[in-house]
Amino acid sequence: MARELRASAVGRGEYGEPAGLPALRAAIAGHLGVSRGVAVTPGQVTVTSGTQQALDLIARVLLVPGERVAVEDPGYAPSRRLFESLGLDVTGVPVDEHGLVVDALPASARLVYVTPSHQYPLGTAMSLPRRIALLEWADRYDAAIIEDDYDSEFRYGGRPIEPLCTLDADGRVIYVGSFSKSMLPTLRVGFVLAPPALGRALRAAKYVTDWHTALPTQAALARFIEEGHLARHIRKMRAVYRRRHDMIAAACAGSLSGYLMPIPSSAGLHVSATARTASADEMTDVAERALAAGVAVQPLSRFRITQPPRVGLVLGYGAIEADDIDEGLQRLSRAFENSGPARTR
Repeated sequence: MARELRASAVGRGEYGEPAGLPALRAAIAGHLGVSRGVAVTPGQVTVTSGTQQALDLIARVLLVPGERVAVEDPGYAPSRRLFESLGLDVTGVPVDEHGLVVDALPASARLVYVTPSHQYPLGTAMSLPRRIALLEWADRYDAAIIEDDYDSEFRYGGRPIEPLCTLDADGRVIYVGSFSKSMLPTLRVGFVLAPPALGRALRAAKYVTDWHTALPTQAALARFIEEGHLARHIRKMRAVYRRRHDMIAAACAGSLSGYLMPIPSSAGLHVSATARTASADEMTDVAERALAAGVAVQPLSRFRITQPPRVGLVLGYGAIEADDIDEGLQRLSRAFENSGPARTR
């Protein structure tokens, strides 16, 4: 950052392009081509201040108040609240072990928001048949799809799943991503890969929103990617996170198995598990007791929209050292013992 602040292109105090620093757009395009198999040109990339702004720009460009957006249920609450704040009609669509249930999509939806690589919060990946069905549905009803490639960098087993956008032959998919999970949430840098027809409108929306994302951060991140540091960082952290993932998954299948059943997952920075016998209120009580003991977990019921709530917990491990996980799991076990849920044997 210090080096980029001294550089003439960034340090003179000039404003930049709304689409983003050319060097960063090129670096993102190159990185996605190698890491995700996405064939994209720098001209298709618009740099944003995180995924949340990416969703905001897309919704402003494509929709008017009153139109319908379909989101996963359970799903990521900030995206739903964003769409609602724009006056859109947000409809929750159920998710099963194969991903979003396409047959449940309302025909009136103009936009569908999905996390196919690692569904949040359940952690499952959308199957190939379901991906094809979603693309066919979007073509049939003239709708657009936002693919949030959330947590795709950290996959611990199985064949890598290609992004939905690589299957799209009709320009229906708008791909969004960020560096919040792969690096730091505090960077606030995300991006949109849009079909060429949307590029100009997205950049106009970005311009009137905040002109451009901070240039020193963009320049430093571009250099970080170009010099190979991001790829090395992801390789290193994949091993770190895999160890944490395996420890928590093993506990859900072992010491906590009387209370929880882990949902199969091989990616990301959290493990979700459903309750064997507890109610949603009892799971909320467990989460509160765990937090009082210094362990942060989230009830699955918190992520529902209109579907019956899933009963269970989301156990994140992005910010805990592996050496502290056993102690955290012991405290969580005591929270179960001191609350209402019965243990099955």
